[in-house]
Amino acid sequence: MDQPLEGKNALVTGAGRGLGRAYALHLAKLGADVAVLDVNLQSFDEFDAEKALMTADSTMDEVRAIGRRSIGVAADVGDRAALEAAINEVLGQWGRLDIVVCNAGGGLGAPADTKASQTDPELFDAVLKRNLYGTVNTCSLVAPGMKAQGSGKIITVSSQAGRRASTDGGYAHYGTAKAGIIMYTRYLAQELGPFGINVNCIAPGFIGTGRLNVMFERAGSDRIASQVALRRIGTPEDCARVVGFLAGPDSNYVTGALIPIDGGTMN
Repeated sequence: MDQPLEGKNALVTGAGRGLGRAYALHLAKLGADVAVLDVNLQSFDEFDAEKALMTADSTMDEVRAIGRRSIGVAADVGDRAALEAAINEVLGQWGRLDIVVCNAGGGLGAPADTKASQTDPELFDAVLKRNLYGTVNTCSLVAPGMKAQGSGKIITVSSQAGRRASTDGGYAHYGTAKAGIIMYTRYLAQELGPFGINVNCIAPGFIGTGRLNVMFERAGSDRIASQVALRRIGTPEDCARVVGFLAGPDSNYVTGALIPIDGGTMN
C-alpha cells in the first residue's frame, strides 16, 4: 500500500474499538503514526463481537504491529480539562498533530424514550456533551497548534441521523447533536481555511461494526440492507477509506464538505 501519510502524526478519538479503531488502523497503513484517545482504551472488552475482531491487546498495539508509533491516552471528550491534558500529553511526546479525527460520540437511551418533545433534559445534555461538545472541545484544542504550523486535516463525524429525522421522532437528542456537528464543521472550515487547514465531515449510515452487526442481525439485516441503494450494510473499511482520503494529499482542495457514507440510503 502507498504511504501518503508517511511522517504525519494523527489523533483519533473514540478509537478503542469500532469505527474509531478502523480509522486508526487505516491511517497507520497509510503511513501515519496514530495516537488513540478513548474514555476506555479497552472498551472492546464490553462487547464480545468487538473483542473477537482484535488482533492484539489494544488498538495501540495493532498500530505498532503495522510498524507505526502509537500512544494511548484516556479521556472523556466531554470533559474539556481532561481532554486538554490528554492532547497535551500527545503533543509533549510528538510535538505536533497533522491529522485529527473527531470520532468519539454515541447515543444514550432508547428511541422510544428520546422523542423530540419527550427526552429527559439531563439525557439530552449528556448526548450533546458526548457528541457536539466533544467535537467542539477536540477541534478548539488542536486548532492553535495547526494554525501555528500552517497546516492540518480535521475530520469530524456526523451520522445519517444528523441529516434525516426518524419517522417517529425518536433519538432526537443524538440526531440534533450530529446535525450540529455538520454546521460546526462548515464554520470551522471557513475560519481555519486561511491557515492551510482542511476541515471536513463524514456521515456514516448503516455500518456493520462488531457491536452493530449483532443489532442488525436481530433487527433483520436483509430488511435494513433493502433501504440502501447498494443493497448492503456498510463496513468500517468503507468509512476508513474516506477518512484516509480526507487525511491525505488528494483532498487538499476539499474543505467544509459533508461526505455521506451510506450506500445511497439518503438519496
